[in-house]
Amino acid sequence: MPPRERSVPGTERYPYPAYNFVVSVTNIDTGATVSGSFSEMSGATAEVQVIEYRAGTDAPHPLKVRGLTKHANITLKRGVTGHFGFWSWIQRGMDGDVQRQQGYIALQDEDKQEVMRWLFKQAWPAKYTLPTLNAKNNEIAIETLELVVEDLRMDV
Repeated sequence: MPPRERSVPGTERYPYPAYNFVVSVTNIDTGATVSGSFSEMSGATAEVQVIEYRAGTDAPHPLKVRGLTKHANITLKRGVTGHFGFWSWIQRGMDGDVQRQQGYIALQDEDKQEVMRWLFKQAWPAKYTLPTLNAKNNEIAIETLELVVEDLRMDV
């Protein structure tokens, strides 16, 4: 059996862990950028809709063309910490002053170094869910923030 090839440092790529990430949104708390560590981020998708078109010929299949690009809402969950930056943004929206902002989700490696970043634009809070409170449980109080986004890009 031939000896196993040794990899050159920096050439092997392992998948990054999904637990090291930071979310940052600009200008939502008295003009400052607010960043937060969340326990969960889900729902961030980008989809190009497909429009099927068939001309009046006897072609056996429709022509498929590009439609609108859609982005799903981003759902963020975190333990309640007493930091009110994101809440201030939500409160202003509920009071009729919806502020569309931009921000990013940064994935980090095991050493907390940023390795990937997704940018979102025209974001605003659409839903806030208070934590479930129960005196019988021994759990962390988790709040949920749902953001509407109009554009999602990978920062390469």
